[in-house]
Amino acid sequence: MIQKQESMILSPYLEIYDLVVPKDNLLRRLNELDDFSFGYDELNDKYCHTNGRNAIDPIRMFKYLLLKTIFDLSDVDIVERS
Repeated sequence: MIQKQESMILSPYLEIYDLVVPKDNLLRRLNELDDFSFGYDELNDKYCHTNGRNAIDPIRMFKYLLLKTIFDLSDVDIVERS
């Protein structure tokens, strides 16, 4: 079963992120430039909508794979860093 991630639990320390991560950071710019929601339409027919456990958000999985490629990380590194 696929569900869009509609809400995020934001940290009370979110303002620190704005102070520490520069505005011109590659990942910040990527997030602002691209809308990754196309993945929901592409994967819609691959998931059962009536039963089964909820799937991990495919956009999150795509972003993990993108980070692995950009920074040449292993699966273990991605898990530790995220």
